[in-house]
Amino acid sequence: MSETNSIPGATTQDATQEPPGGDGPVVEFKDVSITFDVKPILKDISFSVDRGETLVILGPAGCGKSVLLKLADGLIAPDSGSIRIFGQEITTMRERDQYKLRAHIGIVFQESALFDSLNVDDNVAFRLHEEHVPEAEAHTRVLEALKFVDLEGTSDKLPSELSGGMRRRVSIARAIISHPDLILYDSPTGGLDPITSTTIIELVMKQRDVSHTTSLLVTHRLQDAFALATHRYNTATGGMTPIPKDAAGHNVDQSTRFLMLNEGGIVFHGNTEELIHSDDPWIKEYLA
Repeated sequence: MSETNSIPGATTQDATQEPPGGDGPVVEFKDVSITFDVKPILKDISFSVDRGETLVILGPAGCGKSVLLKLADGLIAPDSGSIRIFGQEITTMRERDQYKLRAHIGIVFQESALFDSLNVDDNVAFRLHEEHVPEAEAHTRVLEALKFVDLEGTSDKLPSELSGGMRRRVSIARAIISHPDLILYDSPTGGLDPITSTTIIELVMKQRDVSHTTSLLVTHRLQDAFALATHRYNTATGGMTPIPKDAAGHNVDQSTRFLMLNEGGIVFHGNTEELIHSDDPWIKEYLA
């Protein structure tokens, strides 16, 4: 992928504006539970994500990973517990205040969720149009975002004219164009071939290492999770490179952590080395 250090959507106002939430956790769940059709999906979930941290969420299908992201974005409400985003309690927040909060959150869905009738330019600029950003500024920011995801020259194309991987990259461009303080990735490599998946993970890594954006990432692919944990984005080469060992002998990204769910509960929350060396039989079997 081509190298660029520019941060899409970073206008002068963006660059000087204080991020919401101060110095506390960007995401904080306390004793969160939710049930669908009498089936418990998440039970007494508690964890936090600090600013600049990437939390990789793992677990078998149906364990509540995507539900957790929807809760974090306020798209659904828990049956009990507290969810604070940027230090603000969202479970009791008015809808219009949640809408304002979502201006600081970008979302990348597994199926891209692009508008079929809109071209790439209008898909990426959708939030800017909602916020009545002047057309000239919106156009400039779209070009920056498309350059960031290595899709220059696609502005006039419709989603039907793009490959699955290209649609996923458009989705990432749309998520980052407003320079969010939090990005939620819901299985961004799901359904993609290994080569395309690597391209998408490089973009996630690039956003993490260039923009230092806090993120929650759901994935079914362990290779994606460990690529994020053991590699950094190299701006000189425009790709990922292994992390060299530091003075303490660690060669993992310290800002990337893991949360593992199973049967509605948390079975692991910690760093890469703690995960790899866990003696828990279920975790060892899952990683194998």
